[in-house]
Amino acid sequence: MTRWARAALASTALVALLTAGACTTLEDGLDLASPVDGSVRAGYAATRQPITFENVQASDPQSSIGRSQHPKILAAYGGAYSDPKLERMLATIIGRLQAETADPNRAYRITILNSPNINAFALPGGYVYITRGLLALANDSAEVAAVIGHEMGHVTANHGIERQQREQAAEIASRVVSEVLASEPAGQIALARGRLSLAQFSRQQELQADVIGIKHIARAGYDPFAAARFLKAMDSFSQFRNAFQAGSADLDFLASHPSAPQRIELAERHAREAEVAEGEGATERDRYLNGIDGMLFGDSAAEGYVRENRFYHPGLSITFAAPEGFVIDNTAEAVLATGPNDMALRFDGVALPTTTSLVDYVNSGWIGGLDRDSIRQRRIGTLEAVSARAKGGEYAFDVTVVRVGGQVYRFLTAVPAREAGSVGAIAERVANSFRVLSPAEKASLKPLRVRIVTAGAGDTATSMASRMVGVDRKTDMFRLLNDLDRNDAVRPGARYKIVAE
Repeated sequence: MTRWARAALASTALVALLTAGACTTLEDGLDLASPVDGSVRAGYAATRQPITFENVQASDPQSSIGRSQHPKILAAYGGAYSDPKLERMLATIIGRLQAETADPNRAYRITILNSPNINAFALPGGYVYITRGLLALANDSAEVAAVIGHEMGHVTANHGIERQQREQAAEIASRVVSEVLASEPAGQIALARGRLSLAQFSRQQELQADVIGIKHIARAGYDPFAAARFLKAMDSFSQFRNAFQAGSADLDFLASHPSAPQRIELAERHAREAEVAEGEGATERDRYLNGIDGMLFGDSAAEGYVRENRFYHPGLSITFAAPEGFVIDNTAEAVLATGPNDMALRFDGVALPTTTSLVDYVNSGWIGGLDRDSIRQRRIGTLEAVSARAKGGEYAFDVTVVRVGGQVYRFLTAVPAREAGSVGAIAERVANSFRVLSPAEKASLKPLRVRIVTAGAGDTATSMASRMVGVDRKTDMFRLLNDLDRNDAVRPGARYKIVAE
């Protein structure tokens, strides 16, 4: 067998097939050097000891750092995402890279994070993470190899150790976990605020990892220009997010990695200096698209779903709609929506004993600038509710709380003070859209998935985008997911990503 094929097989065990909950092991009788197709190759002895990532890395003093922070990463990113087909595809990429690494004795544990955010990062000891959101944006194996090669570069260069010494990241992470154990809701907020401390490197370290990664993927036979290509895709994503989404996604790659035209230019320059000429490196687009076909897209059921201008949470059995022209962003701490003329909405929930009246709760001091004379009791459908007005800085607010059993859901509507007269109508429209889902509605809610489809004769970006569901600005999203510029045409017979149930 070729060198990289043997490494790919070993990598399947050593990186635990990218699952975070438990390591994959090779038990007695399974040949480590068997080909990928499962056939038996004569002349190789079976191992008598299970091989796991932890066993291989036991002698690496750095592995304790990654091992201690691994649970915190999972908590911050919604856990691990398991998809055997996807994991096998990534194991092949990792094995090919591992065969050409500068540190052949290093094992890597690659975890797919169950997050729609677009990110990848590494921790000391060979712990590498990549989100399914990033996998949805990538368009071939070479682009993902460039991302993973970049993160392997951080591990090889011991950037994690330097970062820990400089920022005491382990101490920060321990404090976050203590807060989680002391108070789960407060701990989750602390995780959301402190999560970047687990994954940030300096700009110089990022650029160094770029160089290491580009050289690495070139040695492995991948297209070295994939790094610059994916950086451009990231830049397009950034522009799309800033134009159409509320707030900044702190868990995203662009929040923890420097992104600039100069970085893209440097990536292209290093690619030209690589051993693989432009156009000759492997991309394995079809294999990659086969791997991500059916992968979850966007939020999971545990976080709730955004469908155009409506938010659904099947676990909580609730839904509400934002007004026309607002864009919803489902964040870790709350559901946010931004609208025209600097208007904004925030929605969240808190536990409240049924013995505490909603009027007393509104009066309990958590609303700054509350106008107590504006408090009024009301009904939203059959549900008990209370609304009130408040002022703060240059904004006027409407606060509406709705009780559903032992839970209280809170709507905060904000408009510029100059538009204070409109806050009531907007808040009323949002609050009145709130309701409890029926069992049939809950059962009908399905997660969105990446689907791979083939363009037919006469298809355009608009016609392909019309097949997508659950996303806003469909044509723009279609072009973004498929790395198509405004003037790029859809090619008949080519395969593309869409979003569907």
